[in-house]
Amino acid sequence: MTAAPTAGEPLRIVVADDQASVREGLVAMLGLLPDIDVVGAAADGEQALRIVERTRPGAILLDLHMPVLDGVETTRRLTERHPDVAIVVLTTYDDDSSVLAALRAGARSYLTKDARRTEIAQALRGAVSGLSVLDPGVRDTLLAATADPRPREPQKRDLPDGLTQREAEILAMIARGMANPQIAAELFLSSHTIKSHVNRIFAKTGSADRAAAVRYARQHGLG
Repeated sequence: MTAAPTAGEPLRIVVADDQASVREGLVAMLGLLPDIDVVGAAADGEQALRIVERTRPGAILLDLHMPVLDGVETTRRLTERHPDVAIVVLTTYDDDSSVLAALRAGARSYLTKDARRTEIAQALRGAVSGLSVLDPGVRDTLLAATADPRPREPQKRDLPDGLTQREAEILAMIARGMANPQIAAELFLSSHTIKSHVNRIFAKTGSADRAAAVRYARQHGLG
């Protein structure tokens, strides 16, 4: 069983992210803090489970989208095997399905990768104490997913290039000429969340700008 750090002892953490540059950057960044001790780094979920088993940290900073074993399933297994290890999700994804899946699996906090070092450290310490910290954009997404009363018609056909239902919805709004603030107001989401969605839409569709995204939407019957 992992013991919570006593006063004066650093918080022992593990970092798990499949991107080497991100993983190494987080290890270096958090390792500079005097009250945090990074005891391991993993490139996928299976590695994370093994490292946690071996090092028994107080918390883990976990990416959601990893190979071998994704972050949601890793969270679920960590919660079952090591319920005393606090799980803080740090990811580029803040769509409602990712947020809800991670929190339901046992994550205590959910931050996006533009969070500052102090915010990440605060979330790790808070999670060990039983507190939950949600990125403002994530909080907006979660509230919208649980409180938006408007019915959404299911889209029966498969979407191209791995687009999610939310991304297809936003792409259609872009095709109608709506700017990010208008989309945010229409969907009751933050501008930060919409910007993240738009960036993922551009990446998935190979669009360099909004004009290219509009052409893609019309070619695929999405706008």
